[in-house]
Amino acid sequence: MRGRPPFSYIPGEHELEQASNSYLMSLVALIAGLPLPIINLIATLVFFIGNRKGSYFVRWHCTQALLSQFSLLLVNSTGFYWTMSILFGPVQVSNHYIAYMLTIILFNLAELYATIYTAMQVRKGIHIAWWFYGGLTQLICKP
Repeated sequence: MRGRPPFSYIPGEHELEQASNSYLMSLVALIAGLPLPIINLIATLVFFIGNRKGSYFVRWHCTQALLSQFSLLLVNSTGFYWTMSILFGPVQVSNHYIAYMLTIILFNLAELYATIYTAMQVRKGIHIAWWFYGGLTQLICKP
């Protein structure tokens, strides 16, 4: 999860708080809209748009949080649709469904842990770059 700091300066207290809040936004949205996977993405997107002209440090972490929420949306939406098809349609519960749902649960728990850990570390001024998302964020977010 740790990466080489791409920042040539030490972020100020306000920047640390804003960057940490970019991760916490998805947790607040999780509580508000648990069954709907798009709520987390919308909340993170709104926070991203509100900080798109902020410092590079804040934009970088907002982008990383947004990318992780986008992938969660794809995974969770598939599970949500599959579950609705079982509840209200002709689809039956299968071993594939159970395996996918267990995978989703593990993926969401890992993302939840990573989000909380990253929010705490970023608030302390420690830059955290997630595997895959950190490199992608580096490509997207320019100083």
